[in-house]
Amino acid sequence: MVAVYPKLRRLASRYFSGESPSHTLQPTALVHEAYCRLVEIDDVTWQGRTHFFAVGARVMRRLLVDHARGRNRDKRGGGLLKVTLHEGANGLFAGDLDLEQILTLEAALGKLSELDPRQAQIVELRFFAGLTVQEVATALDLSKRTVEGDWAHARAWLRCQFEDRAE
Repeated sequence: MVAVYPKLRRLASRYFSGESPSHTLQPTALVHEAYCRLVEIDDVTWQGRTHFFAVGARVMRRLLVDHARGRNRDKRGGGLLKVTLHEGANGLFAGDLDLEQILTLEAALGKLSELDPRQAQIVELRFFAGLTVQEVATALDLSKRTVEGDWAHARAWLRCQFEDRAE
């Protein structure tokens, strides 16, 4: 935990950097909850630091989506409360994501994973784990050029999903 906590904390802080201090989900809580879920996983053979962060990114993504869904339910007040996720790596989105956008991103990633699981995994690693193109290439055993191409295509596809949802 000592070796990975600072990186996880930086990722979580980046997600919430524009939020008010009274926000119901704080970066530290996100990191701690993600860590608790990671240590409960028994059937994973960790293959290094990058693998850990890839799984950690998936866990944090699920926690954020679950939080957004919970806050967006009518029984919890509904409406759209702002949850800040600063720009994804290399400007995936122009601005912060609110609860509706987090849910749109989750739905879009679900569709993308059906169409092209590798691209969905690249988006997850770049956006949620904050990995560089080279780190993603290493983690997925792909060439840097392949990751760059898939990343560009996935970003364009996701932008279309967001534009279609906005109309």
